[in-house]
Amino acid sequence: MGREMHGTMGQGTSAAEIQKMDYRSVLRMLAVRDRRLFMHVGSDEAENVAVSQLSPRHAALARLGALIALDASCASYIHVVELALAAGVTVEELVGTLVAVIPDAGGDRAVSGAHKLGLALGYDVEAALESHNP
Repeated sequence: MGREMHGTMGQGTSAAEIQKMDYRSVLRMLAVRDRRLFMHVGSDEAENVAVSQLSPRHAALARLGALIALDASCASYIHVVELALAAGVTVEELVGTLVAVIPDAGGDRAVSGAHKLGLALGYDVEAALESHNP
């Protein structure tokens, strides 16, 4: 756990240098929690997307999948939904992501996620169910 990567890059590794790395190098950096990688991807969302080499749309959908699997808070959903919508993700794609993770995250996480995703989209699923109003 406490291992550090040596010899791959210098101390001041930039996000651009990480992007050019072979996937195996990135996996090794992740496996040892190399601070040179985590300092770029842990707090700056734009840099995270750049280093991930995903489009902003795909990164937002991946993050939503993680929130569902972790049974994250509604506040986290709101933040990621805002990012996703700004990146051009449709509401249907957001809901589709919730459906797509059911085999791995399970039905309970999907049920919890449906309520939180609905609220993040401005739709109160529970109130609609109580009033029988779609």
